[in-house]
Amino acid sequence: MRIRPFTLLSALAGLALFLLLALAPGAGAKATGISDAAAALKQGPVYVAPGARAQLSEADEQALEQKIEAADKPVFIAVLPQSPAFPADSVLRDLRTATGITGLYGIRLGDGFNAGADRTVMPANAVQNVVAGVKTPGADAATQLNNFVDQSLPTVRGAAPASWSSGSGSGTVGNPAELIALAAVLAAGGAGAYAIVRRGRRRAEEERAALEKLRVVVDEDITAYGEELDRLDFHPSERGADDAMRADYERALDSYDEAKSAMASAQHPHDVRQVTEALEAGRYSLAVLAARREGAPLPERRAPCFFDPRHGPSTADRTWTPAGGAAREVPVCAADAARLADGKDPLARQVDTESGPRPYWEAGPAYGPWAGGYFGGGLLPGLLVGTLLGSALSTPAYAAEYGGGDFGDFSGGDVSGGDFNASDFGGGGFDGGGFGGGGFDGGGF
Repeated sequence: MRIRPFTLLSALAGLALFLLLALAPGAGAKATGISDAAAALKQGPVYVAPGARAQLSEADEQALEQKIEAADKPVFIAVLPQSPAFPADSVLRDLRTATGITGLYGIRLGDGFNAGADRTVMPANAVQNVVAGVKTPGADAATQLNNFVDQSLPTVRGAAPASWSSGSGSGTVGNPAELIALAAVLAAGGAGAYAIVRRGRRRAEEERAALEKLRVVVDEDITAYGEELDRLDFHPSERGADDAMRADYERALDSYDEAKSAMASAQHPHDVRQVTEALEAGRYSLAVLAARREGAPLPERRAPCFFDPRHGPSTADRTWTPAGGAAREVPVCAADAARLADGKDPLARQVDTESGPRPYWEAGPAYGPWAGGYFGGGLLPGLLVGTLLGSALSTPAYAAEYGGGDFGDFSGGDVSGGDFNASDFGGGGFDGGGFGGGGFDGGGF
């Protein structure tokens, strides 16, 4: 159902009026303490405590918020006064605990600065380097915080928390003038709400396009697997068939049905991984069944042929060097092992790209879930490192768009509560500038 702009603006105006009526009686109260900072950061990326407003103007605060929100990254900034309410030796850890959201946290405490990050969001050494780089003597809060955000955003993994889209993003709600300003922002928030909806639609369109690109490849894989079942020509009642063979065949049929069902219900690119996982399991069942019928030793469970998973389980590992890359060991089928031994190119799985048919490892990140289902997260990085697909998989954008998991955990902006590594948010380090003082260990290194 399409929402009319008048209805949206009316709802926002009503919400603004509600906030005025609900909060005005306590307008004289001041927001203090870690709990207030955490509550504000759940709604937006920047919090300025009432006692630290002189450090960062409202205009600078809003500009910083917009920069972080536009990047859609889990970066949290707090500007706090030096106070017993914010102990320097634990404020980073206390704020991360109270917020309960994975991310990168930067705190301007008085004239000092420090930061910490969940290691799944930003490597410890990267946090250390950025913090050292922005601790320039005499830097004002706006300059320091913008430098910190600018240097951090390219490295930060994950997406902004979902709670930001429903919050005001303001870290200070105090006197009636601020409430009136908040009401005005909400009343005029139709454009912002529309921008959020439009961004969501654009992402949905990109996901659909990626899924349709994958659908062509996966449908070919499913068809090829069905043809293998037909060629096997196994009948449960045939002469020599035993219970073990029938069980293998049943598993192979179940994998076929599971793959078709998973593809039919796929809504996102990462759903494809379930399909190729089922096909990989099914091909192994077929290989075991074939060995039983021939009286041969049962094959070990190995990864599929790297060059084309439709070739079935690999039989050996061979050294292979992609164009412009480094040599690595890859699992190969017997046919491709023979071709490599003869100095020939392997029979690579080709997929459509803008430049024509190319091997799948030279295609875009959309093929990550497809490969991940066949080879699993533990094996995939070593196989694809240095290739175009491998480079795409190792970026935070892949995690956000295609599900991640193949090159590590790129979670960011997720609710984790108190379940995090406290060493990532160590204390101290809030010196007023330079590179020393306080024994910074906020990055968890």
